[in-house]
Amino acid sequence: MATRFQIALPDIRKHFESLPTRLFRPQEISAILNEQRDGWRLAQHMTANAFIQDMLARTKLKQVSVKCRSNTSKRYTWGPVAPEAIALSIQSGSYLSHGTAVFLHALNDQVPKQIYVNKAQSPKPSPKGNMTQEGIDRAFRNKQRVSTYECTFDEGRCLLLSGKNTGDYGVVELKGANDETLRVTGLERTLVDIAVRPVYSGGVYEVLEAYRAAVTRPEFSSNVVLATLKKLDYRYPYHQAIGFYLERAGAKPSLLERFKRLGLNFDFYLDYAMPTTAYDSTWRLHFPKGL
Repeated sequence: MATRFQIALPDIRKHFESLPTRLFRPQEISAILNEQRDGWRLAQHMTANAFIQDMLARTKLKQVSVKCRSNTSKRYTWGPVAPEAIALSIQSGSYLSHGTAVFLHALNDQVPKQIYVNKAQSPKPSPKGNMTQEGIDRAFRNKQRVSTYECTFDEGRCLLLSGKNTGDYGVVELKGANDETLRVTGLERTLVDIAVRPVYSGGVYEVLEAYRAAVTRPEFSSNVVLATLKKLDYRYPYHQAIGFYLERAGAKPSLLERFKRLGLNFDFYLDYAMPTTAYDSTWRLHFPKGL
């Protein structure tokens, strides 16, 4: 004799097929059960866990285990789901950035080994005191601090970043491989982010490749890059690094002047802890020799 669940299966499948998302947290499956229980004529004593187990056994629902340090959480997929969407589900309000954004904007042909997910920190006051050449030299002489907060799941791994609080400035929505809606930094925000943290996009050589691709795009706007940089309000003169990248990428001289007008008051660095460097006097910038 068929169970109530088996009798309801056609309606259950039809409902899941009609949903706009293919990725669920356990509590979201539980909410669906509570909303549809009477319509599907399922027993009142059927728990969310029992429902999920029946779904796993009799439908295309699949379980994904997400491991972050010592914690493991579960996600459920209904059909193919892009790994970037799974990564975004780890922290609410997060967005894809750096090397993953470069990949999604097709700015180079490198497939990132891991997915970069950014979650903004709480707002912090600006650093006090004047910037000095000695302070810049000291900071960039050492290796850049990097996140070690890694999560793994069936189809990938991601690195969780704690970015500067920007109010999601420059974050847009793109479609994933399976038509998912992915929150990701826009083209110009991505260019700023990878100049500031090249380690999260494969290094300065990959950053330059991304800039070369970006400046050929009709939608690219140096004004938006400049506005983004001003909005993010970094302490260090990253406009010198961005101007250098844009010049090497073939941007028009008239565009470069806007970045020079922000000031060339310090010697700056394209990356941290560079072993052998050359110097660009136009941008007062140390960069890896051979770039």
